[in-house]
Amino acid sequence: MADFVFVKSSYSGGNAGQECVEVAANIPGTVAIRDSKSADGPILRVTAPSWAAFTGGLASAQLRHKD
Repeated sequence: MADFVFVKSSYSGGNAGQECVEVAANIPGTVAIRDSKSADGPILRVTAPSWAAFTGGLASAQLRHKD
């Protein structure tokens, strides 16, 4: 198993840092995602281009729907 180094968003301040998604991008070509409440639980792995497309889509949707 790869040694992923997970980080949380700087926006995850509430609930003592719980209920967050953690992301690890330290393995070339792979991004790993897990639930911070279950650090020993399952890890979703996607390609770096897939993650970039996903986060880019979120960012553009957020910009379009800002009030």
